Amino acid sequence: MEDINQTSTERFSLLGLSDVPSLQVLCFLVFLAMYIVTLMGNGLLITVVRVSSKLHTPMYFFLSNLSVIDIGFSSTIVPKILINTLSKDKSISRVGCGLQMYFHMTLGATECLLLAVMAYDRFAAICRPLLYQTIINKKMCHCLASIPWSVGFSGAIIHVPLTFHLPFCKSHHVNHYFCEMPPFFKLSCKDTRLNEIVMYVAAQIIILFAFFLTLLSYINIISAVFKTSSSLGKDKAFSTCASHFIVVSLYYGTSIFMYLIPRSAHSPEIDKTVSLLYTVVTPMLNPIIYSMRNKDVKDMIRLKLFRQSNY
Repeated sequence: MEDINQTSTERFSLLGLSDVPSLQVLCFLVFLAMYIVTLMGNGLLITVVRVSSKLHTPMYFFLSNLSVIDIGFSSTIVPKILINTLSKDKSISRVGCGLQMYFHMTLGATECLLLAVMAYDRFAAICRPLLYQTIINKKMCHCLASIPWSVGFSGAIIHVPLTFHLPFCKSHHVNHYFCEMPPFFKLSCKDTRLNEIVMYVAAQIIILFAFFLTLLSYINIISAVFKTSSSLGKDKAFSTCASHFIVVSLYYGTSIFMYLIPRSAHSPEIDKTVSLLYTVVTPMLNPIIYSMRNKDVKDMIRLKLFRQSNY
């Protein structure tokens, strides 16, 4: 009875990544550095695209959306990790936990679908160059960008109330570093099959649909590249596609593992590592892979910096 009373509290305790003081300091410094890189890289991309009329194209419009998502995604998770890493009080309120879970799920689903939209945009540009302006016109561009945001915000409304409707009578200690659905299922003394079914169905619809659409787009892009006669063009296209697909595969692969692989195949330590990859690492890598390796973006950054240095 005493344990039930304790676990009915309005606060949860996030156990975090490590209890070893030296490792806590190292984790803090690493996550702080990654967070700063994420904010600077994505913030720089948004700024450059906004001030340069040359970059007002569908591709950079979608990239700006991705940067906004990545800043929000990382900011939902990393500041709490930094606080909990060095603080003795690792607790979070039920409301705070619910909000963190909601925005994490919203931005995660939005990024899944936006990556598919970006792959389709590249498919249209490379495989249908003569029709590209007609296919991805301004209206279609805004429509394609709004779908991921709409699905992301509406989907999380279902999952978060379902999760927090569960009675958490086993413990209020969450063996994770942020509020994510799967670890919370382990805390409930009630049958969570309904929650897991809803989660699996939603994940299959969003993650698998987005992944297969992305995969299909890249297959068509590679096929089109093979038909070009320029070896230089082939090398450049393959280099770009390969780097993009590596980051995309990392994001989709970790998401599939977390939300589609049966619970029996999971362990808390593996879940923490996998979650780190798609919540912390990919938001940092996205602006580097998608933008900083892009000649137009690099030229525009140099141009703006050169102008500033002349004032």
